[in-house]
Formats: sequence, structure tokens, C-alpha cells
Amino acid sequence: MKPKADRQVFEELASLTTEGRNPDSADLDRLDTAGLLALLNREDATVAGAVAGEIPQIERAVELVVEAFRAGHRLFYVGAGTSGRLGMADAAECPPTFGSDPETVQGIIAGGEAALVRAVEGAEDDADAGAAAVRDHDVGPGDVVMGIAASRRTPYVLAAVAEARHLGARTVYLTMNPRDSIDFEVDAAICPVVGPEVLTGSTRMKSALAQRMVLTMISTAAFVRTGKVYENMMVDLSAGSAKLRERGKRVVMTVTGCDYDTASDALTRAGGSVKVTIVMLESGVEAEEAQRLLDEAGGFVRGALERAPARRRTDAAGPPGGKGTTT
Repeated sequence: MKPKADRQVFEELASLTTEGRNPDSADLDRLDTAGLLALLNREDATVAGAVAGEIPQIERAVELVVEAFRAGHRLFYVGAGTSGRLGMADAAECPPTFGSDPETVQGIIAGGEAALVRAVEGAEDDADAGAAAVRDHDVGPGDVVMGIAASRRTPYVLAAVAEARHLGARTVYLTMNPRDSIDFEVDAAICPVVGPEVLTGSTRMKSALAQRMVLTMISTAAFVRTGKVYENMMVDLSAGSAKLRERGKRVVMTVTGCDYDTASDALTRAGGSVKVTIVMLESGVEAEEAQRLLDEAGGFVRGALERAPARRRTDAAGPPGGKGTTT
């Protein structure tokens, strides 16, 4: 795919909201440190409102991802530079938080993993590499590919999304430019227009903040909708560190009202699964039966407890703030 001529790129950039000059920061280089920080903070405070206006489109994206997850398919984030790093970060955080398979949410960044720690100049302009990356990940029908590009115009990302669509995947696009700039087919276009950056063109600022918010909303909502959360607690977390192991015990203690030793013992019998442990202690069943109830409920703890023939809480005293009651 032939790259665009420099003048064409210049004209594209000139029309972008993300490349505009912010009149409120025209004297940025004259401000003292306190004034500079206050200005940055005021501008950042506008981002949540811009994202809120896109909730209908974010909802559409979440529904696509939930459908994909339920059918055993995957979500891919594709971006370049800051956008790519944010996608990679959100993907990396899903397994420890939600106990998801690392293959379920994946990040693809222009320039490859080396671009995570050092800018790979020109990688964002390589459209052929974007399309190839999607093919290399065996993207196909049922998967969701989400392009992330503050400017909208990033060739690597555009080509990746177009190729994903050609391969039968559902597609989402996240940009900080207006929706009427989306002149290509996608299933959902998320366009929180945060306005010109304090530092002209530096989309690592408000644009990146908006991207981070949207990605967190999508992944969190999708995993909540697929049974990875009970009440407002992580019950499918991957206990790969001391902190996460102890958090798992705390969750069990909070939900069931049991004490520390009871939670530790039950988690051991449940193979470390917080979900199974909760159903065991709340329903008075052993691990195999608890797992069966969870399977019948599609992995939802609440559904598994509703299916249990009896509800029996442990008599052990719970931690401060725990339920600590028996029924």
C-alpha cells in the first residue's frame, strides 16, 4: 500500500481536532509550576464529560465483546504509539484481574513489543504491517478488533481494522475526532472529542486519558457481564502473587462471613478458585458440586447460589465489615 504524500498528510493533520491549538494554553511557557499544573488539571477534568457522551457507542462495543467472549472468541486492541501502549496495558491487566486466558484480550502495537518502551519511528505509517499483524493473529469471524487512534488517520490502525473486517471480525474504532470523520465501515465508532491538547498535538495527554477510560470501561463491563464479578468483587482473579492470594481470601471472608483460617482451608480444597470457594461455603457443598453449579449458571456466582438446593453459611466469625451471620 503506497504511503500518502507529505502534503496530503499535512492537509489531513490541519483538519484534525487533536492537532488544533488550545487558546487557553497559549501562554503555557509563561506559567509558573503551580499555574501550569492547575491548567493541566482543569483540562483533564473535561475528559470524563466527553467520554460520558459516548456511552451509547461504548455500550454497543461492550455488547459485541460480550458476544465474542461467550462464544469463546477474542478482543484485539490495535494502536500505534501511546494508543498502542494503552491497548497493550489494558490487555495485560485482564488475566490477573479477571482470571481470563491471556489469549482472550490481546494488544497489537505498531512496531511490535519493542515499541512498548521506545518509539519506533514510522511504524504507524506502515499500513501493510497493520493488515499483516491482524492476519498473523488469525483474526476471524466472532473476534472483535478495536482500532485506537487519537487522530483517526493512523495508516497502521486503519489497515488493521479494514483487514479484520475483511476477515469477518466485528470492528470498533476509538478516536478523539468527531464521528463525521469516520468515513469507513465499523460496527461501533467511539468518538469522545476532548478538544485541542494543552501542548498542541500531544495526544499523550487528554486523548490518552480518554482512551484509557474507554478501554477500562469496555473490558471491565464485558467481564462483569460474563460472570467474572460477584457483587462488586473480583471472584475470578488469578492468584499469581501474595497480594492477589490474600485479596482472594479477603473476598471469601467478606462474602461468606468466615474467618481467615476457614477461607484459607476452603480455597485449598477449591484449588485456589475464589468462585468455587464462595459457592462451597455459602451452599454447604464440596468443590465438585460447587463447580457443577457454577457451570450450570454460566460461571455466575449469583446464579450458582440460586441453583443450590440449600444455603448454609459457615458459623465462623467474619472480618470487620463482613457479614458474619448464619442462616
